[in-house]
Amino acid sequence: MIEIYGIKNCDSVKKALNFFKKYNLPYHLNDFKEKKVECHQIYKWLEDNELNKLFNSRSTSYRNLKLKEMILSDDDKIQWLCKENLLIKRPVVQYNNKTLIAFNEEEYKKIFLK
Repeated sequence: MIEIYGIKNCDSVKKALNFFKKYNLPYHLNDFKEKKVECHQIYKWLEDNELNKLFNSRSTSYRNLKLKEMILSDDDKIQWLCKENLLIKRPVVQYNNKTLIAFNEEEYKKIFLK
């Protein structure tokens, strides 16, 4: 099963969901607003991905929290991701022990349409 993490009203999440629906690929959406992502899960995602890819410094939450005005270490960023899931770049997709961050149709086709 493909596990998708994000929020329902995010455009990138909608694109990912439409991709999986179009190709009849079973998935489960884990909505951050309904159930918070635990810190241990974020650390797991960071085993496969760089922090700067997972930490969304272009998000509304980032601006609203005034994080741009702070000097954040990598540890600080991880702690913010744990506290404020809306700072996570979306969608996060888990499949076959692999974690993908953000929607990229070409990458999805290579991975899911073999």
